Parts: sequence; structure tokens; C-alpha cells
Amino acid sequence: MSSNSANLAELQALYLHVMKHTLADTIHGMTCTMSNNQVAMIPLDERHPRWQGEDWPAFAETMVGLRRLDCVQSCVEQVIADNVPGDLIETGVWRGGTCIFMRALLKAYGVTDKTVYVADSFEGLPKPDAEKYPHDKEMVLHDIPFLAVSVDQVQGGFQRYGLLDDQVKFVKGFFRDTLPSLRDRQWSVVRLDGDMYESTMDGLVNLYPGLSPGGYLILDDYFHLAESAAATDEYRAKYGITEPIERVDGFSGFWRKSLVR
Repeated sequence: MSSNSANLAELQALYLHVMKHTLADTIHGMTCTMSNNQVAMIPLDERHPRWQGEDWPAFAETMVGLRRLDCVQSCVEQVIADNVPGDLIETGVWRGGTCIFMRALLKAYGVTDKTVYVADSFEGLPKPDAEKYPHDKEMVLHDIPFLAVSVDQVQGGFQRYGLLDDQVKFVKGFFRDTLPSLRDRQWSVVRLDGDMYESTMDGLVNLYPGLSPGGYLILDDYFHLAESAAATDEYRAKYGITEPIERVDGFSGFWRKSLVR
């Protein structure tokens, strides 16, 4: 490797390191956490829930923590290295931090032929349809205003990082209404963070058939929420998907779509 190439690689790694820690609000060694409508400043290290993505942060752009951002980075870097065709999408974006990081990865590596799709209602989670989706009957996330972030706020996040451009597309609405319109697209990384059985199934049914061989399917809550796991297990069984689900942390898992089916 030439010295210029080495310097570029170092700059890429440094930029992405700073982006991860800034988006996750771990850059200062202190973090703000919301509890009982109070904001508390507390020291932060690898043992803290913010590092692990196990809390609801007051100011971070993403909930997912550093290990799950590392997973996104690894998957995106691999599909770039292997020339896996297709765009990137996250379904359920909250403040948009993970999608911002996806766009930062494309920027860092000079990738211009992939787009980041940012799919969310931007109004919070849907009310469960317990009759149609009994797995969701106990879900109450639709009643939590903290989870509703407007499209203007998310676009503002991209703009603050200098990453709001033509390689970012916003898909506004509940997944049952919007994701069918994306069935004709090809994907290299699909990240599902809809929490509910219905939202997870909508993502799998409409997006997984378009995932390229060698692409990645990431599930934010497979090991944390029974509703997400149930939808995933049912879909995998129905379509004979046998690639093992690899654990990221106490919440998330992923698999890579086989090159040979």
C-alpha cells in the first residue's frame, strides 16, 4: 500500500470513528439520559447502556449504540468491497442516526452508485392490529411520543452532518402502505427496526426478495423483542432461509444472504 493510500485509509477510519461516537453521543465520555422526564448527566464507558444501545438517549441521533453501528459499518464495507449491487435501507429510523452513518460510509469510500433509503412513518409506531397480528396485542409503543420524530427533524440531522443530498431518499408512511412500492428495488443492506411483528414482517415480505446475494439483513431487535423474532422466524421457515442469524449484542442479529441459493 502506498503512503497516500495509507493516509486515505487512516482518514476514512478517523472520520467514521468520530461519526459513530458523535451520532451515539459517546464522544464526550459523558451522556444525557432521560428518566422520569428528567435529564441526567452521567459518566459513560463501555459498561454504560448508551454504549450498548440499551437506553433512550436525550440527545443522541441514534439509540442503537456502538456495537450495532460497528455491525452496520462492517456490513456496508463488505458489500462495497465485494461489489454487491443494491441500495441501503433502514425501516424505522427514529432520529435518523443509523441512516446518517450509512450515508457517511458511502461518502467516506467515494461510493456514488448506492442510495440510502430512510423509511419511517415519522409519526411514531402504528397502533397494533391485534386481530390480524395477535403477536402485537401487548405492544404499546404507539402511545410514546418520544418515538415520533418528524421528517423535517431527520432531514435536519442529515443536513447538520453535510450529508443531505441526492443519495438519500425519504419514504414517509406506515410500512404497510409504503414498502410495497419498493419491491422492484435491489438492496445490498436492509436494516429492520420496526419493533413490532407487523412492521418486521412488512419489511421482510417487501424488501428481502430484493436483497442481492451477498447482501445483509440486519434485525435491530431480534434478540430483544419476541414480536420481531416471531415474524423473522416465521418468514425464514416459510421461505427455507437457513443462513444462521449472528448475534451482534443483546438486541440485534443479522445474516448474510447466501451467494448460492
